[in-house]
Parts: sequence; C-alpha cells; structure tokens
Amino acid sequence: QVQLVESGGGLVQAASSLRLSCAASGRSFSSYCMGWFRQAPGAEREFVAAITWSGIKTYYADSVKGRFTISRDNAKNTVYLQMNSLKPEDTAVYYCAAAPSGYGLQSKEVYGYWGQGTQVTVSS
Repeated sequence: QVQLVESGGGLVQAASSLRLSCAASGRSFSSYCMGWFRQAPGAEREFVAAITWSGIKTYYADSVKGRFTISRDNAKNTVYLQMNSLKPEDTAVYYCAAAPSGYGLQSKEVYGYWGQGTQVTVSS
C-alpha cells in the first residue's frame, strides 16, 4: 500500500508559479514511478507529467512542456510539480499517482495508487 497526499494548490493569477508536492508513505517510494494528472470540471482526467524511479526519465503532456517540471526526492518520499507561466486553462484538480512499472506512464490505467487531489485555480 502507498498513501499519497498532495499539497501546494491555490488560487493564482495567470503567469504566476506554483509548486505542488506529493508526500508518499507506506511501501518503498523509490520503487514506484510517479505521475501527475489533472481533471477540470466536466472533463476527463488527463496526464500532465511522469517521472521514473530514479528520476532520470521524465515525460510531459504537450500542453505543459516547457512550463512544468516534475522532480522527486526519494530521501523525502516526495514528488514535486513546479508549474510556471500558469494559464487559466491549467485550472483543475491535480492528482499524484504511483505506478509499479515504467511503461505507459501517460495512461492513468497503469497507476495503482492515487492521492485525494489539490485544487489549482488560475485567474486571468
């Protein structure tokens, strides 16, 4: 079992920055690949970013590439999402998730554990 708790969301203006954190507890954090997803009202949950066990490989949705950065600190059992140049269309609930495999990390189906989500609202 892995428990995930996100934090760092809030209300910001367009062009601002936020850093989301996801603290993990339970089984070995470093054995899981981690991902961030988001879900806007009335929309499907969509992939944002993912990172492999060691942090060597990262993946991003085209919509956030160049603006968002995913990272992890295995010593702190935490994964981060640095979000810069935020846009109103980034408004959503952001979820972190853990996957035991490094394949298909853009697909939410490979993730077995999810956090409760944190709201990010970007005003224009």
